[in-house]
Amino acid sequence: DRADGSVEWTTWECRPWYEANGEVGGFVVYTEVVTDRIKAEEQKILLQQKLHQSQKMEAIGTLAGGIAHDFNNILGAILGYAEMSRDDSPTESLVAKNLDKVLEAGHRAASLVKQILTFSRNADTERVILDPAGIVKEALGLLRPSLPSTIAIKQQIATATKTIHANPTQVHQILINLCTNAFHAMEQTGGVLEVTLKDCELSRNDLQQHPEVEPGSFVVLSISDTGTGIDPDIWGRIFDPYFTTKGVGKGTGMGLSIVHGIVTGYGGFITGESNHGNGTIFHVFFPATEEEVGHEANLAETALPGTERILLVDDEEILVEMGKAMLEQLGYAVTARTSSLEALTTFQNQPNEFDVVITDQTMPSMTGVNLARQMLKIRPGLPIILCTGYSNLINKEQAKNYGIKGFAMKPFSKKKIAVLLRQVLDEKLPS
Repeated sequence: DRADGSVEWTTWECRPWYEANGEVGGFVVYTEVVTDRIKAEEQKILLQQKLHQSQKMEAIGTLAGGIAHDFNNILGAILGYAEMSRDDSPTESLVAKNLDKVLEAGHRAASLVKQILTFSRNADTERVILDPAGIVKEALGLLRPSLPSTIAIKQQIATATKTIHANPTQVHQILINLCTNAFHAMEQTGGVLEVTLKDCELSRNDLQQHPEVEPGSFVVLSISDTGTGIDPDIWGRIFDPYFTTKGVGKGTGMGLSIVHGIVTGYGGFITGESNHGNGTIFHVFFPATEEEVGHEANLAETALPGTERILLVDDEEILVEMGKAMLEQLGYAVTARTSSLEALTTFQNQPNEFDVVITDQTMPSMTGVNLARQMLKIRPGLPIILCTGYSNLINKEQAKNYGIKGFAMKPFSKKKIAVLLRQVLDEKLPS
């Protein structure tokens, strides 16, 4: 024991010393002095590294959210004008087919933006009943172009699995994260990435290692690779935040931690197996449900155009022009404003001239929420739809608490806004 209260101990190692003729000429003693002070310094350095990594991730998340906001506005204009042009084109024409491709690419880009927003902790994480097979196939379709030809993808996706209660963007993110890890493991040598999806039943006995999980039906997503594998010495740390075996610029150490957090939040779990040098496989277990997937497309087909009067507010001029044209195609009478303050003045002067208000959230001078609150003071029960591509200040539930009837994430399609408008207008409260 040292005088300052720390503990010091010495390790000894005795090794033979050989002479030139190969005979043992003596012994060499190696010593190493270790103190808890040294260990404390090492721990301090490790904590500082994690803090710096956390700060970097927070900065990247903020930047990503800002980029996503602007990109969502651009996508909104692209998808809106493309959809209107598609509706005006002959069904079998070359123009219609080309616009279908534009819309397909635009929706894929919108899906990527949702991933960015999830990363920046500002995505809508509402869970729905969904068919996981469709999400997995879509994610693999987006992933394939980014992988080198030296990596083959094998799929064994059951088309009739049970449904799960989850957020589609988060399921998408789980698959992308695991597949990206598999890619890095095979980047130098190539190999096979195999993705399987199937149902399974687990009893209490099967879940002895996961006592917090309820037994029953599960949908299992498995991702395997033929890469370098994971060293058994570090296997116990792979789900720790910021832990990574990749070189600088290759990863953040958040992928497996995020996957673990999402799936445990669903009441499921993740397991894995690896042999160093012989590949790795992860199994993600989602609790299954007996509920059926809702069909939004059918709802959109029954949505009729309207003739009501709309006050449309967005600070992006191109979105206002596009939105006005889209809503007028549906039969509505639209008054458009590119300033929330101008919109409030217009409403104050003619509070009974509008049947519904559609407003963006992120605007200078006054946010959409504050605009809505001012309007509702003048005319309680006014149907208002709040639109946002990115905001850490408001979500669907909070908007509802303010008296806002509808909430839409940008970019939205003509069919979606038509459905939402009819829902809000047909269920409006007396003014």
